[in-house]
Amino acid sequence: MAEPKFHMIAGGPRPVAPFSHAVETDGWVILTGQMPTDPQAPDAPLPKGIAAQTRAVMENLRIVLQGVGLGLEHVVQCRGYLTEFERDYDVFNEIYQGYFPADRRPARTTVGVTALAVGALVEVDCVARRPDA
Repeated sequence: MAEPKFHMIAGGPRPVAPFSHAVETDGWVILTGQMPTDPQAPDAPLPKGIAAQTRAVMENLRIVLQGVGLGLEHVVQCRGYLTEFERDYDVFNEIYQGYFPADRRPARTTVGVTALAVGALVEVDCVARRPDA
């Protein structure tokens, strides 16, 4: 087993806690859950509503993936966390599914939680696999 690589992506979202954007080992890339913050204005208020926050989270995942030379097409598993599960689940799904082709959707779990960092409504983490690994 190769030594893990700990990635911090230049221009990526500012971490809201002590973590790496991604950790890689043996072709697997594990991305930290992303928040709906703006990498260009990390102190700006969060977008309003679950649709805007879901888009922001998915774009932040895309930024981290691009920073390690991958894309959403390399994602094999995602976990979503929603603070208002009953209210937001359908809209979250509507936005989320637009980021993946219907025939290449990652495995996924979505969990209702009581709170998320920075007062977010949604967070998503994922696992990707390098195609040449």
